[in-house]
Amino acid sequence: MIRDTLIDFFDERLQSTSEFFVHDDGYRVRHYTYDEVRTGATGFAARLAAAGLGAGDKVLFWGENRPEWIIAFWGCLLRGVIVVPIDYRASADFLGRVGALVGARVLLAGDEVRLPAQPDIDVWSLSEVHDLSHAAPAGPASPTGHTAAQDDVAEIIFTSGATAEPKGVIITHRNVLANIVPVEREVLKYRRYGRPFFPLRFLNLLPLSHLFGQSLSTFIPPMLPGVCVFMRGYSPPAIVQQIRRRRISVLVCVPKILDVLREHIVQIAPEAAEPPPRAEHVARRWWRYRQVHRLFGMKFWCFIVGAAPLDPDLEAFWAGLGFLVVQGYGLTETAPIVTLNHPFKTRRGSVGTPIAGVEVRIADDGEILVRGDNVTTGYFGAGADSADTFADGWFHTGDLGSLDDQGRLRVHGRKKEVIVTPEGLNVFPEDVERVVNTLPGVAESAVVGITRDNEERVHAVVTLVAPTDPSAIMRTANRQLGDHQRIREVLVWPDDRLPRTEGTQKLKRRVVREWVEQGAAPATVSAGRTDRDLTSILARLAGGAVSRDTRLDELGLSSLERVELMMALENELDATVDEAAVGAAATVADLEALVASPSRSSPAGSASFPLPTWNQSWPIRTIRRICLSVWLLPMTRMFARLRVDGLEHLAAAAGPVVFAANHQSFMDTPVILAALPRAARYRVVTAMAKEFFAAHFHPERHTRRARLTNGLNYYLSTALFNAFPLPQREAGALHALRYAGELIGAGNSLIIFPEGRRTSGGGIAPFQPGTAMIAARLDVPVVPVRIRGLDSVLGVGQRMARPGRVQVRFGRPFRLRGADHGALTATLEAAVANL
Repeated sequence: MIRDTLIDFFDERLQSTSEFFVHDDGYRVRHYTYDEVRTGATGFAARLAAAGLGAGDKVLFWGENRPEWIIAFWGCLLRGVIVVPIDYRASADFLGRVGALVGARVLLAGDEVRLPAQPDIDVWSLSEVHDLSHAAPAGPASPTGHTAAQDDVAEIIFTSGATAEPKGVIITHRNVLANIVPVEREVLKYRRYGRPFFPLRFLNLLPLSHLFGQSLSTFIPPMLPGVCVFMRGYSPPAIVQQIRRRRISVLVCVPKILDVLREHIVQIAPEAAEPPPRAEHVARRWWRYRQVHRLFGMKFWCFIVGAAPLDPDLEAFWAGLGFLVVQGYGLTETAPIVTLNHPFKTRRGSVGTPIAGVEVRIADDGEILVRGDNVTTGYFGAGADSADTFADGWFHTGDLGSLDDQGRLRVHGRKKEVIVTPEGLNVFPEDVERVVNTLPGVAESAVVGITRDNEERVHAVVTLVAPTDPSAIMRTANRQLGDHQRIREVLVWPDDRLPRTEGTQKLKRRVVREWVEQGAAPATVSAGRTDRDLTSILARLAGGAVSRDTRLDELGLSSLERVELMMALENELDATVDEAAVGAAATVADLEALVASPSRSSPAGSASFPLPTWNQSWPIRTIRRICLSVWLLPMTRMFARLRVDGLEHLAAAAGPVVFAANHQSFMDTPVILAALPRAARYRVVTAMAKEFFAAHFHPERHTRRARLTNGLNYYLSTALFNAFPLPQREAGALHALRYAGELIGAGNSLIIFPEGRRTSGGGIAPFQPGTAMIAARLDVPVVPVRIRGLDSVLGVGQRMARPGRVQVRFGRPFRLRGADHGALTATLEAAVANL
């Protein structure tokens, strides 16, 4: 296990056909093996070389968590290119300043960032990284003409933190290896005991622009081996659903996620709010809170928390439910780990002991000092300005802490944030906030020291869940606080949330302090991104101005635009709202109330209607294949005398595709399957209109005979033709779309009929926008399909089929990209019409 650079780790650990990444972007699920990541990284390194980028050049990474981020990261290391990660929620202005400072050559941008209208840098798309050629050698990684060294710079991480100006931390191969090797040694000691439970699956919600998020995605899973799952959105119902559906073992997140999950769980299982008996065995806790464990799934057992301090009460809550909570301490400057709680030797309130090779001591004034190979060599372009930070060979963290007799570290707070009273006593803001946050009506608080008349006093700034008198909050809190901690004034923050850093959700105490010092005037406070409130989201979708009094029916949102709305609510406001409830909302104000309501969704984000997962089981797949081969397709060919053109175009479409066909008959699906090559026809699903099976889904409205015949047709269609219902007018389109994404992620292609109804004659009806949106959102090639003559075999109004000549023509595959669904639909309609 001797490694000189990260490339040695890459060569040793990323060689396996096992699954490495799962990416659920809200629409489609993609799976990547270790070998695919390795091959993609080598291909990306070759692309960098072809673009003239080499050792020392800089590439900005500005995108959401996704496997392509890691693939490109390894590709840069192989080529010697320096990675400069930026949180994807950072502003374009911040991105531009960092890019100019480091002299970046390329911007690698994700799907969830909004690029400037005229970027002054070459932009590559993160989503296209997986489209690179996978023709790289499978042996030891080819560094494409670059040989790495231990002290080569791997990345420069710019962080604004909670109290300081942005600065670039230089991270070398040596720094990262100093974190990897000690952790790997511990993992190898216990790995053999974990084999019955492998693969361990990590759901990583920490941003990859943060070093701890990188470590838990890039380096820890290959040691086990494990699987890392990325998801889109951070609403509690969506997180819980992912944990259960993906059989997650470990959730990696910031403390704020644990806080909102606690609120969510207590609403669903009120017994979770009652702490267990102090000495109760963990097995009894599992039984006592079995409803909670059923929500998460029985494989889930651990939270790994980083990037910000964890409230001891929050840690105690989850530990009391029978979950393991692992936290550590570190900074970007320490790459990032300094101390770590051993998973089997945790101590509540402690952030663990230093990892091997790292030294920690406490200065006379209580500041935590760190020394080791993990410590950065300095800040980009800072020079002598950072000398005090690295005085006497120790890194001065700026945090205050203490070590117990067993070497466990406890962190008390930031040195610059400690409030010193006129009596010379120290007040740690976190201690006061812990009390204030428990008071009725308080959502969250920030405690700061304000100096007036040469005396520093404690002030609290709060956000409220209900109208509450600030003076009453102050009086109640002061009864629970020590004399030196007592609050002088409580102010109400003018926004719904206190200002926090985008990636790690650290409180921006400096911003709060400046607001108080300037007289607490709302006009001086920046509310943050103006495109992340409900009215702005609706205006973006509707293409016009929207107010709280605007009626939703006036916006004319189609069912698929409602899908876009719900995805935006989930991704930008962390709100999971039931689609039927959205349809029932009359005005924008009603929808705002729905988003703010704790009961806006079911515990697991329940579906609007059941989808046929049973037809994906191996017995049904086997029966389907036999039936198609033995009698369904032969019978189809008896009536439809096929002529098939354009099969050569299918060879150009690697992987799943969307077959977009005109709709002439109920026989369209079997005819397309009969026309497809044998290797392709058994991995196809078909979208059928849910409204066609109204008697099955709404039995109360129909006779027993209609329910019986319609239900039989539904089950035969789903079993024999691998079909699933897609609502055209009813609620549930998002649910069905995600189901289609799961099927495509599993390697299936999709047949869909954009006209939405059967037509007769040689022409085609206008296409509905749904197919174009699905193809664009699922990011799969579209193969246009034109069917002719089938309306004469079994057309509209015919009860029995009669033999006839049928032509099926496949066009060239192409991709639909962008958000202009009208233009994309016109492109798709023209492609089918021109065949």
